[in-house]
Amino acid sequence: MRRPAPDRRPIGLTIAGSDSGGGAGIQADLATMAAGGVYGTSVVTAVTAQHTRGVESSHVLPPAEVEAQLEAVLDDFDVGAAKTGMLATTGIVESVVDAVGELPVPLVVDPVMVATSGDRLLDPAAERAYEALIAEATVVTPNADEATVLTGIEVTDDESAREAGDRLLGMGAEAALVKGGHVPGETVVDHLVTADGVRRFEHPRIDTAATHGSGCTLAAAIVARLARGESTDRAVAGATDLLARAIRYHYDVGQGPGAVNHTVELRNDAARARTAEGVRSVADRLRDGLAGLGPESDVVGATPYAESIDDVAAVGDGADRPAGEVRFGTDRRLARDVLEARETAPELRFGAAIRFDEGIDAALAELGWSIAEGREPLTAEPAVTVDRERGTVTVLAGSASTLTDRLLALAANVDADGSD
Repeated sequence: MRRPAPDRRPIGLTIAGSDSGGGAGIQADLATMAAGGVYGTSVVTAVTAQHTRGVESSHVLPPAEVEAQLEAVLDDFDVGAAKTGMLATTGIVESVVDAVGELPVPLVVDPVMVATSGDRLLDPAAERAYEALIAEATVVTPNADEATVLTGIEVTDDESAREAGDRLLGMGAEAALVKGGHVPGETVVDHLVTADGVRRFEHPRIDTAATHGSGCTLAAAIVARLARGESTDRAVAGATDLLARAIRYHYDVGQGPGAVNHTVELRNDAARARTAEGVRSVADRLRDGLAGLGPESDVVGATPYAESIDDVAAVGDGADRPAGEVRFGTDRRLARDVLEARETAPELRFGAAIRFDEGIDAALAELGWSIAEGREPLTAEPAVTVDRERGTVTVLAGSASTLTDRLLALAANVDADGSD
């Protein structure tokens, strides 16, 4: 009989509604917590029949059933942080207030009060009951519409977001994250308001309607980080970064816009070893078998969900790191080129920069590839750019094997031309 090796994890709790489509609510919370290294427990407040196109129907559970779930979870699990989502009725809000008031752990309150359409989801009595819940919050995370309902301040810019946050602090919250996703503009700005001041988190707006579950995912990501012992500032910073990535690389599911990718960071981290190995394989082939392209060529590879230099692996050249060693996070021109190309062609992940000379020029002409000049964006396949001032040719591809094949084709034409 084998000896068990238990996996001990911090424990999170979500108190929210069920989304049969899996994109929001309890399902989103548990997926996000698991991806964040936390064991998730749950208290279901309502059962909804919904999908990526909308909500078909919903059934709210009686407060007694919600209380029974709360008692069962808190009686057995050492909860490290908790969150609330859809609470639906005054009775449920009051039941939750009674329970969390005796729970000495961080609480994230996601005040689900206004639908994407702008419709109010709660009656006035339930909205007023939220004031007691906010008083228990470590962080309250309203979007602009919810902040307006709670504070009476219309959130349209930095100043009004700060004012709304200050008012939420006046209601008893330790911190207020006033989200900017519903505020028009090319940049989404979230404001974390605390007694120490205001911190802004900015992310470029993603051109997609696939934001279903974004509020739930953000709050659950904060819970996971708080349960792991992070400070509020750090937890919110990490969660907002996760959400930006989760929206850009959303799940393309259902017949509607889709849903945010709750496990995107976990999957991105899991791909780092394979990405590094791909970079190493291309670099080895360049060094050992691609005559005519030069052993000094540079090679990088981005993870599937890359957002920054930290997600790009580069092979060492012997100058700033051992030759042949692959590391992430090295700020190099080719790494920035790959990230820039991914803004218009996200499928591009691997790149090689080789020296440019007459032989390479002739080989490119022979291959007939679509070639960009200088700093033109790389969008076509094959993705190749020639920078004559720098004396380099950059070749990008969606996989390490495809990049190798293209370099082999280029090298073969250099050889055939006799210019090597």
